[in-house]
Amino acid sequence: MREHDRLFIGGEWTAPAGTGTIDVISPHTEEVIGRVPDGTEADMDAAVAAARRAFDEGPWPRMTPAERAEKVGRLSAIYAERQQQMADLVTAEMGSPILFSVFGQAAIPQMVLQYYVDLAGTYAWEDERPGMLGPVTVTREPVGVVAAIVPWNVPQFTLMLKLAPALIAGCTVVAKPSPETPLDSYLLAEWIKEAGIPDGVVNIVPAGREVGAYLVAHPGVDKVSFTGSTAAGRKIGAVCGEQLKRVTLELGGKSAAIVLDDADLASTIEGFKMASLMNNGEACAAQTRILASRRRYDEVADALATMVGGLTVGDPADYSSEIGPLVARRQQERVENYIRIGQDEGAKIITGGLNRPHDRGWYVAPTVFGDVRNDMRIAREEIFGPVLVLIPYEDEEDAVRIANDSDYGLGGSVWTGDVDHGVEVARRIRTGSCGVNLYSLDPNTPFGGFKNSGLGRELGPEGLHAYLEHKSIPRPS
Repeated sequence: MREHDRLFIGGEWTAPAGTGTIDVISPHTEEVIGRVPDGTEADMDAAVAAARRAFDEGPWPRMTPAERAEKVGRLSAIYAERQQQMADLVTAEMGSPILFSVFGQAAIPQMVLQYYVDLAGTYAWEDERPGMLGPVTVTREPVGVVAAIVPWNVPQFTLMLKLAPALIAGCTVVAKPSPETPLDSYLLAEWIKEAGIPDGVVNIVPAGREVGAYLVAHPGVDKVSFTGSTAAGRKIGAVCGEQLKRVTLELGGKSAAIVLDDADLASTIEGFKMASLMNNGEACAAQTRILASRRRYDEVADALATMVGGLTVGDPADYSSEIGPLVARRQQERVENYIRIGQDEGAKIITGGLNRPHDRGWYVAPTVFGDVRNDMRIAREEIFGPVLVLIPYEDEEDAVRIANDSDYGLGGSVWTGDVDHGVEVARRIRTGSCGVNLYSLDPNTPFGGFKNSGLGRELGPEGLHAYLEHKSIPRPS
């Protein structure tokens, strides 16, 4: 049982303004494993005020990038030494299989942190331009106080996409973890304090949606960075647009994996374990629409059913488990409802279904639907669980058309024996990223979406751009 009765505000563990608490429930045992304060609007006022002071009056934005990188580098080193502790904690609070957590919930966040530490030394923080009327210095300066609002599925990764570039840029941050997964942010706060990040530069207040909305609209916040649902992203974008507040939105996805006829089926199906079912399928970029030609459709269906039906579903802390429980009962019920919708729409379950693998815990059987049309709800809406849909296509043109026939445009992949041709096909897919014979995110390259998958980019130098303003300083020639 991890119990916290304070909030991390202004570099100190401070008493919350209210008496409400958030229970953290194990998705595996359905028992309470942690408790934290439920942040209020008054707590957000205090956190924003602390971040405002740290930005307006404190040393952080006035340090050189190298000085900030030295401090953040200490945090990165602490993180690197204690990754297993973070992986175990995220697995306990949200059910991510430990094999995935070690990499996706701990190692990758630390890699992102270190990437921005290293980028600070090579990034062009200012440049001299021969203006048409005289020389001009163009500088990059921090945008200000950032509200970082993160979801429960990969809480450290999504936080680090925001926190790492914001810190290197010289911003100060108010982070709002999801109420399902607040425990990992407390561990991070301990490391931030140990690393010597100045007081008020990072403030952490777990809270629900209403208090999150209050933070978004807060006049002391200069930029909002949000990862979550498209519906919530629209509301946040509207508020930020009204206030002319900078905003980055990483939203939903319904990514397509195109299996070309020359693909090696064994390696392709093995690749889908990560590309399509990472983190129990609770991933915005998961490749959940599998597109196979009619010529190989039955072959792909059989291989996919064998792989998915053979996955080990169980205790996420067990290294032999490949699929763990979903984060909450409501998520279990949501995914099971989509399975019913698929049946009602006429799709065929070729493995899985509504038989729960375990009596206790929020488990759903990994499921594959066949005979799916791209206009079905299970092919168009984000399910966010271990449910894949197999869609037939006539030829390559048809495959590209189906892949692009989506309200989303976050990820995608092409599976083929000809990598160069796979790249050509990937160029035609209207998504922010599209892998060939894999799906992965690299800290050095931008991540984000087209269409309803969001606005802006995270990761890469582009992720740092989002936390900087440009200033031009012309002078006489």
